[in-house]
Parts: sequence; structure tokens; C-alpha cells
Amino acid sequence: MPMAALRGLAATLGLERPETLLQSGNLVFGAPSATPASLERALQGAIADTLGVRTEVMIRTDGEWDEVIARNPFRAEATADPSHLLVMALKRAPKAGDVDALCAAIKGRELVKANGRELYLVYPDGIGRSKLTAAVIEKAVGAPGTARNWNTVVKLAGLCDRR
Repeated sequence: MPMAALRGLAATLGLERPETLLQSGNLVFGAPSATPASLERALQGAIADTLGVRTEVMIRTDGEWDEVIARNPFRAEATADPSHLLVMALKRAPKAGDVDALCAAIKGRELVKANGRELYLVYPDGIGRSKLTAAVIEKAVGAPGTARNWNTVVKLAGLCDRR
């Protein structure tokens, strides 16, 4: 979806100073009186109704985003190869057994660690040919999610910090 359309939609919903990052589908905004769950529902519905795109919306507060960065279990990879380190924001936290089963099913050298509603994923041999796809992950953990590489995660944190 065009990011200008997403920003415009956010403004019509009353979200404060909506900003997007590149063509990533990430939206940073202020909404001091709304809960993340109500915002997810409102944005998801408005995107479907107005833009004709059916998608899941995952919201994280500024503080939660800071925690995503602080809890990164793959610090060396974040420095050495940030484009192959991803954070997958999930709609809900997976069960520990589901994450264990996902890790046991990995066929390549990929690494997965969970922390709350986030999965940290390392793809040392690249993402494009990996069998550890978003669909495989979502099925294993029982929750939809959206992944961003570490470079994008850091840029989003910068947008949040500027507010």
C-alpha cells in the first residue's frame, strides 16, 4: 500500500503526527488516550475498508520498542550482519512449547529466540532461500506476525525517539 495513503488514513483516524519509514508498512504516531488493542482494531478495519488491503496490524508502544532493542539476544549478529537479523512482531505471545517445536524443526543454520510477543531470527545463510518462512513461523507459533531486519528496527526506534 502507498505510505502516503497510510499516513493520510492515520490522520483521518485522529492519530497524531503519523510518519512512515520507507515502503516498510511501519507507521509511527501518537495516540495518548487509546489502547494498543483498540488502535490495532481501528487501523486494521480502516486499512481494509479504505485501502482495500486485508492485513494484520501489530502495535508496539515506544517503551515496548525500546524493550525489543534492549532484549536482543543476538548482539554480535546485530553488529556484524544486521540485515540477516530479524525481529518478528507477533499478534500474541507464543507458548514456550511452540517455540521449542519451531526451533527443533529448523533444517538450516537459522536461530530463533522468543521474548514475549517478539521472535528474534538469525538467517546466517540469507533469508531468500531459507525454509524458515513467515508462513512456517506463524503456523508453528499460532500467531500472525510481521518481520523487520535489524537495520529497520533501529531506524524505527529513531523515529520513536524523535517524537
